[in-house]
Amino acid sequence: MLLGGALSVAARNVAAARHMTYWLVLVSGFAEPMLYLFSIGVGVGRLVGDVPIGGGRAVSYAEFVAPATLAASAMTGAMAETVMNFYGKLKFMKLYDATLATPVTPLQLASGELLWALARGAFYSAAFLVVMVVLDLTTWARALLAFPAAMLVGFAFGGLGMAVSTFLRSWQDFDYVNVGQFALFLFSGTFAPPAGYPPLARAVVELTPLFHGVELIRGLSLGVWSWGLAGHAAYLVALALAGLWLAGRRLGRLLLT
Repeated sequence: MLLGGALSVAARNVAAARHMTYWLVLVSGFAEPMLYLFSIGVGVGRLVGDVPIGGGRAVSYAEFVAPATLAASAMTGAMAETVMNFYGKLKFMKLYDATLATPVTPLQLASGELLWALARGAFYSAAFLVVMVVLDLTTWARALLAFPAAMLVGFAFGGLGMAVSTFLRSWQDFDYVNVGQFALFLFSGTFAPPAGYPPLARAVVELTPLFHGVELIRGLSLGVWSWGLAGHAAYLVALALAGLWLAGRRLGRLLLT
């Protein structure tokens, strides 16, 4: 059963996370998006003023940046767990060789690691949304809608991260992953509306996964309702399932052949 094996893998990660060092790393991962929110969203926002979001509405720059920073935080948390930690367990700890000697299948293994990445993302997302509500950047009702959207972003990037990690050859390849993440962070409509980009650049931006995560969370947290939100969600679900499937197949080839 897929769920049973996945839960076993996730439970192993819960047991391993009892060490204080891991919790220090987990908490420190929350600090970076908060710094971006206060330094750029609030600080630079005093110079930028209001940002139009369509329908004749405009919001403060902090309100505009906060949901995008939440999406980027969900991406970063999921990728950290499913790329770096996943790669370490795969290549150096040899943990998955032992795991696949049990009745757990490669797809169950990948699903369990993804569940654990989602748990880490849930911590970041919930804490960040509380801060947004306290700063009056959204309402409690909208925060409750944005929370599952943030989890969906983590789900998408978790699946993508695991698939990518199975292709990494050495620790030096993490440089490429980090550059890609940073480029997504800067150019996915995070700090400026994509409508202001040149046409070709805008088309490229709108193909990136973080753009869809930003637009989904921003729409829900600001109350900008449209059928486009369903399209963004569908894109993220498809990306997650494709990444999970590819990671399961790659694990089977790497460890069972």
